[in-house]
Amino acid sequence: MGEKKTKFRTVNATLGKQPNIGPFPADQLVPWGIIGGISYYLCHGLLKLNWIWTCSVAFWLMSTWWVLTANGAWRILSKFIATPNWTRVRVPYQRQVNSTKSNRRR
Repeated sequence: MGEKKTKFRTVNATLGKQPNIGPFPADQLVPWGIIGGISYYLCHGLLKLNWIWTCSVAFWLMSTWWVLTANGAWRILSKFIATPNWTRVRVPYQRQVNSTKSNRRR
């Protein structure tokens, strides 16, 4: 019994982690392919720009997509959400309607 308490249980270190292909997250590769195809079609096909501009636009759009949809996007985007501003104020009570006893005429 004493030996079982001192032994460590082996755990798979990759459980709960996001799959990566090199340094890039695997869930970003399909959108990046679509963004690359659209930027190629627009920049190189329609606008007849050279490859430097086409790759620059594709890189810019891919990096923007990565920032907006990555796991830590809430860290960046939460800065733009206004937090409520609570203020405590003391106001003296003022009666809005006069009581019926004070309005009676004798």
